Amino acid sequence: MLAALIAGERDPKVLAQLARARMRAKLSLLEEAFTGHFSDQHAFLLAKMLARVDQLDADLAELDAKLQALIAPLAHAVERLDEIPGVGQTAARLLLAELGADMTRFPTAGHLVSWAKFAPGVSESAGNPKGSGSTGHGNPYLARVLGEAAVAASKTDTFLGERYRRIARRRGKQRAIVAVGRSILVIVWHLLSDPTAGFQDLGAGLLRHPHRS
Repeated sequence: MLAALIAGERDPKVLAQLARARMRAKLSLLEEAFTGHFSDQHAFLLAKMLARVDQLDADLAELDAKLQALIAPLAHAVERLDEIPGVGQTAARLLLAELGADMTRFPTAGHLVSWAKFAPGVSESAGNPKGSGSTGHGNPYLARVLGEAAVAASKTDTFLGERYRRIARRRGKQRAIVAVGRSILVIVWHLLSDPTAGFQDLGAGLLRHPHRS
C-alpha cells in the first residue's frame, strides 16, 4: 500500500484492496485512513523513509550472517548451553560472547561466579520482571543475560525453577534471581570445562520432597 502511494495511486478503494491477510477485515477503515491529502512531497519523504528501513533490514541481515559465521565453531557449545532451563539459543550465544568457551582460566566454578560478581537489579517491563543493572566491577551485559535467564527458568517445572520459587518466597525475587543466575553460571562452567558433559535436570521434586530416595 505504501509502495502504491509512492507510485502515485491515490484512490482509497484501490489502496485498501491491496491489503492482505487479517488486514482485509478492515477494508472500510483502510479506505477512511487513505482519504485525505497525500501530495508528491509526502510521497518523496515516504520513499526516503522506506529506503532507510530497507537499508537497515539489509544491514541487520548482513550482521546476522556475520554473527552466524563467527559462532559456527562454537555451535556444539551453544547447543549444550541451550539445554539449561531459561537459557535459549540467544542467551547461550551471549554467554559465550561474554565468558568465552575456555574455562581453564577459572580453576573452579566458584572462581567463575566470583569473577562475574553477579548481583543484578530487577526492573519490570509490561509487568514482566527482567534482570538488569550492575555486577559491581563485573560485566553488566553478563548480568542482564543471567538475570533474564533466571527469570525464564523461574517459569519452568525444573530444579532451577523450583529453586527460584523457594528462595523468592523466603527472601524475595531479587535474591532468587541472583541465586539462580549463579547456579546457571556453575552449570555453564561444568558444561564448558568438560566437552563430553551434558545437562541433566535434577527435577523440581528434589526440592519439593528432599527426603525421598
